[in-house]
Amino acid sequence: MKLITAIIKPFKTDDVREALSEIGVAGVTATEVKGFGRQKGHTELYRGAEYVVDFLPKVKLEIAVSDDVVDKVVEAIIKVTNTGKIGDGKIFVTDLQQVIRIRTGETGEDAI
Repeated sequence: MKLITAIIKPFKTDDVREALSEIGVAGVTATEVKGFGRQKGHTELYRGAEYVVDFLPKVKLEIAVSDDVVDKVVEAIIKVTNTGKIGDGKIFVTDLQQVIRIRTGETGEDAI
């Protein structure tokens, strides 16, 4: 089992959800986050004063999947989020040691 964490632009969230639904992924957790990387930030004007926005809004998606669909999920995310411009995001794939569904007590891939 793997945990796929994707940091993407907020306006791409619905596109990713639809793409994941098409390949049979049932659950996704989305969190609004802020961050910066190579995209750096930008300056904005607020009430006549200029200030620097270092942290840009992003969405963090967390998807727990079985090992056999990891590549499909990663490819689907890349396909719909790639604009070719800086700030498209990152995808992290990590191992999941254990998953437990609280309601039923199911464990492992049955809990996903």
